Amino acid sequence: MDQTAPHTIDSLAADLRGLGLSAGDVVLVHSSVRALGFVAGGAQSVVAALLEVLGPGGTLVVPTHTPDNTDPAGWQAPPVPEAWWPVIRASTPGFDPARTPSRYMGMLPEVVRAWPGAVRSDHPQVSFAALGTRAAEIVAGHRLDDALGEQSPLGAVYRLDGRVLLLGCGYDSNTSLHLAEWRQATAPRTEQGASVRHPDGGSHWLTWTDVQTDEDDFPQLGADFEATGAAASGRVGEATARLMSQRALVDFATAWLAAHRRRIS
Repeated sequence: MDQTAPHTIDSLAADLRGLGLSAGDVVLVHSSVRALGFVAGGAQSVVAALLEVLGPGGTLVVPTHTPDNTDPAGWQAPPVPEAWWPVIRASTPGFDPARTPSRYMGMLPEVVRAWPGAVRSDHPQVSFAALGTRAAEIVAGHRLDDALGEQSPLGAVYRLDGRVLLLGCGYDSNTSLHLAEWRQATAPRTEQGASVRHPDGGSHWLTWTDVQTDEDDFPQLGADFEATGAAASGRVGEATARLMSQRALVDFATAWLAAHRRRIS
């Protein structure tokens, strides 16, 4: 280990302020806590540092997605036998914002989700959790058929002129780029499915149609965005961190995708 001392709430808060994060900000955070190095208190301390910098007027937003609550017919990593599909659809518990854990999002979103006062949107596949002054506004009204679009928490962060913070991760994890996908006139759409919860606690499988996501070109898109100088870069703990205006990012990405992606009609 190359660290000379553990990172702490205070040291991480100082790093975040040095990067440009400020009191009162609305910030959507994507993170790899492991990339930060040894932090006394782990992910809990990282959340505490973020909240310290944002202050009582700020808002912290994280993705709490549940990609295992999707149609098993489309699973590839790994696929499951076709004979299993009806069983999975019938037996998966319906999404419950209070009970259903996020998957593959890392440690920090789970800490935020369980933090006192946190609220979570009710999309069964791509929910977001938020803490702070604008939290309820950000997670409200998350429609099934606009999962990462204008009426999603991503759209709310855009309207609030929020920021995106990448802590030790890259643009392939930057969900705000999906908002640019939703803004494409030729974005392909596909049938989606998930288990949703009844008010009485039961579950049923529901299908709808929405935009099909594609992250393959996000790293190149991100590199081109950074080449404009619009993202601040620095160290937070041991990690490379990037801070940017979400509105600037999405506006750039919307034009970039229109110019670079080729749709097959």
